Formats: sequence, structure tokens, C-alpha cells
Amino acid sequence: MDEYLSEREQIDRIRTWWRENAWYLLGGVALGVVALFGYGRYQDTISARAEAASVLYRQLESAANDDNLAEAERLLATLQDEYSGSVYTDQGSLMLAKLVLVRDTDRAAAQLRRVMDNSVDPDLAMIARLRLARVLAYQEQYAEALALLPSEGAGSFSARISEIRGDIFLAQGNRDAARAAFAESLVEQGSDLLDREFVQMKLSSLLVALETTPTVNPAAFEAADSAAEGVQAESPGTSDAAIEEDAG
Repeated sequence: MDEYLSEREQIDRIRTWWRENAWYLLGGVALGVVALFGYGRYQDTISARAEAASVLYRQLESAANDDNLAEAERLLATLQDEYSGSVYTDQGSLMLAKLVLVRDTDRAAAQLRRVMDNSVDPDLAMIARLRLARVLAYQEQYAEALALLPSEGAGSFSARISEIRGDIFLAQGNRDAARAAFAESLVEQGSDLLDREFVQMKLSSLLVALETTPTVNPAAFEAADSAAEGVQAESPGTSDAAIEEDAG
């Protein structure tokens, strides 16, 4: 505003501007208040839904611990119907898959596939994928199990993926591929999360088998021998225990 205008002229101009723009200012303030109120209500709704889902999940967990399959299934059905996008629902599906694994591997696979395909949490989706690969391998659906395992971009899951791949190759009778996969798992990202001693035992058993097989060149597996660090034991391959360990 021009500094040379009289005080009265300045006051008149301010009043004129206010008359012309007051409604815009008041409207903006009102919209801001409504938006803040609406956002607060939205956050309250999200929190309430999360709390309700967590209560159902804890009840499902209790039913699973009691081996009450019927109650666990009822609670999971409620979670899936009313809170389909919740991580509690995904975790509930993983829990039920573990509970029914020894009873019905097809039902376990269905729950794992549901989480793999629908979870909004990429880590939970990957966990379901790896457990599903174990179940399929147990069912001797080796090609489908291997196809589920990503070859790159798995981050901290890389080492576990290589271990599972090694177990599947071993179950197929492909010792060379299993040996290479186990060796890779010990040096890939996430190897610190493995049961390294167990992986080394599986790798070492293959190296022992190699030494007793004169038709195979041991030099081809020098890197695997180094990774095994001399531990020797019998490899279980892909078994019930391996699946249950991965589902734990």
C-alpha cells in the first residue's frame, strides 16, 4: 500500500478489500476446519477397525494354540469378511495354514496363496510365497514350487530362497543343483537370518556323497566345500519338519 496515502485513505482501502474478499477467507477457513474434522474422524475409524481386527486375531491365536480348528476357522472367516485388507487378516491366514498343514496340505496351500496374492504388506506376501513353495514341494509339485521362487530382487529373503531352492532340487534328486543352491544361500543377502549350521550340514552331506562318487569331479564344487566349513551330517531334504520350520 502506498506509504504516502493518508491514514484515512488506507483504512478505507482495507475496508473495501475486506468487503470484497471476506467471504473467500471465511470460506477457506471453514473448509479447512471441515477437512481437519473429517481427517480426524477418518483416523479414528481406521484405528477402531485396526483394534477390532487385532482382538479377533488374538482370539484366533488362542484358538490355534488350543488346536481348536473349528473356532479358528470361524474367526478367520470373520476377519476375511470384515477386515479383508488388514495385516491381522493376513497373519490369521498364515496361522490357520500352519494349523491345518498336517491335516490337509491343500487347505494350507489355499490360505497361503490367498495371502501371497492379496496382502498389501510385501513382506507378508513373500513369507506366504516361500511357505507355499515348501508345501508344493512336499506335494511333489516341484516345477510349480520352483516357479514361485523369485530369482532376483528378493532383498533379505534371498538366502532363504536359495535354501528352499536347494531343498527342492535335493528332493528331485538333482544333487549338483542342490549343492550350488545351498552354497549360494550362505553368502547371499539375509544369510545371517538362516540356521547356518543346518544349511552347512545339508551342504556337507552332499560333499560327502560327492567324495564317494568317483564319476564326479570334486574340483567343480570347491566353492561349496569352502562354504560348508567341514561340517558333515545327513541331509533331510524337503520334509515335514522343513515345512513346519518355515511356517513357524
